[in-house]
Amino acid sequence: MTISKTRSSFYRRLYVAWLIDQGIASVPSITAFTGMPRRTAQDTVAALDELDIQCAFEQREGARHQQGEYVIRDWGAIQRDWVSEHIERIAAALGYPVPE
Repeated sequence: MTISKTRSSFYRRLYVAWLIDQGIASVPSITAFTGMPRRTAQDTVAALDELDIQCAFEQREGARHQQGEYVIRDWGAIQRDWVSEHIERIAAALGYPVPE
């Protein structure tokens, strides 16, 4: 299945937001789970705001040097339940795994 760059970009953002929501919530954990290049993961997290998905970094208490995880504070106009129901199709289109 070949998808357009626009759709793959959109799907990648939904997928990364869903991963963060599931607890795969740091750039290292996203790259380890998906095999996605670090820069792609960083850029995708940064681009969530373009979909009005509010994603914030929470540093671990007592941690230094940006150690922590991202959290989704608000999905904006995106329906979280729709993403959850379609995550297998989204992941397959991108060639990424789905956590069990």
